[in-house]
Amino acid sequence: MDQKDQGSIEELLEAGDLSAAAGMLADLHPSDVADLLEQADEDRRELLIALLRPQFDAEVLAYLPVDLRDEVIERLEPKALAAAVAELDTDDAVDVIQDLDEDAQQAILANLPPEARALVEEGLTYPEYSAGRLMGRTLVSVPEFWTVGGLLDYLRAAATTDDSDLPAEFYDIFIVDPMHRVVGSVPLSRVLRARRGVKLNEILHKDIRRIPVTMDQEEVARLFRNYGLVSAPVVDAAQRLVGVITVDDVVDVIEEEAEADMLAMGGVGGDDLYRAAASTALSRFRWLAVNVLTALIAAVVIEQFAGTIEKVVALAVLMPIVASMGGNAGTQALTVAVRALATKELTKANAARVIGKEGLVGLFNGLALAVIMGVIAYLWFNSPLIGGVIAAAMVINLVCAGLCGALIPFVLDRMKIDPAVASGVFLTTVTDVVGFLAFLGLATFVLL
Repeated sequence: MDQKDQGSIEELLEAGDLSAAAGMLADLHPSDVADLLEQADEDRRELLIALLRPQFDAEVLAYLPVDLRDEVIERLEPKALAAAVAELDTDDAVDVIQDLDEDAQQAILANLPPEARALVEEGLTYPEYSAGRLMGRTLVSVPEFWTVGGLLDYLRAAATTDDSDLPAEFYDIFIVDPMHRVVGSVPLSRVLRARRGVKLNEILHKDIRRIPVTMDQEEVARLFRNYGLVSAPVVDAAQRLVGVITVDDVVDVIEEEAEADMLAMGGVGGDDLYRAAASTALSRFRWLAVNVLTALIAAVVIEQFAGTIEKVVALAVLMPIVASMGGNAGTQALTVAVRALATKELTKANAARVIGKEGLVGLFNGLALAVIMGVIAYLWFNSPLIGGVIAAAMVINLVCAGLCGALIPFVLDRMKIDPAVASGVFLTTVTDVVGFLAFLGLATFVLL
C-alpha cells in the first residue's frame, strides 16, 4: 500500500472523518486493507473493523496472520461474515475457515448458501496441508471431441450468464473423457492461436502433472517449481478431475512453509506477534525448558574438569570460544541440510556425500580458525601449550559440528520428525559437549 494512502486514512481517522476514511478503505485492495489492520494498534484496529463491517470483503481475511484473523472474525456478525465468505473461491474460503475453532466454523457454515457450504465442507474433509485443502473447485473442463470453435462459443456464452460457474481467471482448459478423467490440457494461448475447426484432442498436452487430492502441499509446491507449472489438475483416487491448483496458491504455500521452518528453528511454534504476552511466553517457555535440560548436560561435562579449570584459569576464558564456534559452524550446516530436505535435494541416495562434504568443510574452517586462535591464545597467555590445545579442540569441534549439522536433520527426517523443529536442540548439545570435552580433556592431558 502506498504510504501516502495509509497516511491519508490515518489523518482522516484522527480528524474523526469516518465517512471519508470508509470511502478510501473501500477503494483499497484486500491485501492493503490487511496491511493496514496489521500495523494499527488495538484501538485503531477496532475502529477500522467497524468501518469495514457494513460491506466486509472476506478476501481480507486470506491476507491476515491466523491470530489477527481470529480477532477480526470475532468482531464480525456470522451472517455478514458468511455472506462475504460465500463470494470467495472455494480454496480461499477453506483457508479462512479451517483455522477457526469448531463453534466459529459451524456459525459461518450454517449461514452459507447450500452449494457453497457443500463445497467448503468437502474441502475441510481433506487432510490439512493437502492438495484438497489447497485446490479451487471452479475450472474449465470439456470433452476431447470438441473443436476450438465450440470451446470459444461455450466460453463466451457462459460468460454472459449470471449463474456462470466459470472461474474469474484461468490458464488451462482441461480435457476429460466420459468418466471425467483428465486426458490432457490445452493452454489458453494455444486455443487462441488455433483455427476454429481444429479438434481439442489434436492440440492438447498429454504429458501433464496430475496431483492426487491427498498430496502434501510441500510436494505440490515442489512439482510447480520443478516443472514450471502455472496450473495443474487435482484428481481423486479414481483419477477423476475434482479441482485445480494455480501458481498463486503455490506462492502462498512456499511463503508459509518457509516462514514455518524459520519460526520452528527459532523455537517459536507460530506467528505469535498478535498473541497476548502471557500466551506467547508460555508457548516459548516449553522450548526454553528443553534447552535448559540440554545445557545441564554441558554443565555436567564442565564440572568433571573443575580441578583443571581451577589450576589453569585461562581455560575458563577460552572454552566458550570453542563451543561458540562449533555452534555457529553447526548451524550453517544445519540450515543447508534442512533446506535441502525441504526441497528434496538431500535424499538417502546422496546423504553420505552431503554429510561428508559438510565434515570436510568443518575440517577446512577448523584448520584455518585453529591457526588464528592458536596464535591469539599463545600471545594472550604466553603459553604455546594453551595455543596448541585450543587449536586442536577447534579442529575437532568444527569437524563434529559439520558432520552433525547435516546428519542430525537427515536422521530426524528419516524418523518422521520435523528436522526444523528438533535439530537445533540436539546440535547445540553435541557441539557444546564435544567442544568442552575436546578442550578440557586435551588441557588436562597436556597441561597437568
